[in-house]
Amino acid sequence: MEIKWTAKAQSDLIRVHDFLTSVNKAAAIRTVQTLSAAPLQLLQYPRVGERLEEFEPRDVRRIIVGAYEMRYEVAGSTVFILRIWHGREDR
Repeated sequence: MEIKWTAKAQSDLIRVHDFLTSVNKAAAIRTVQTLSAAPLQLLQYPRVGERLEEFEPRDVRRIIVGAYEMRYEVAGSTVFILRIWHGREDR
């Protein structure tokens, strides 16, 4: 298995960092590090996340990382990180 970050997921990570930096720079760094490391568990257990049936037939799933939701897609031997957002965001 390999992990690939989509442009939108990378943009989400930057957005989270920029928002938190204005409040607490150390928290911003910790949060981005945690979110960046979270997909590593998916290398061994790619289907650990809850499957989101509204995306069928695609295998789109989500995991919760602290207060954030991370959506990803399993396609063959690749896990694509699709989007990341805070649970309080209106999405």
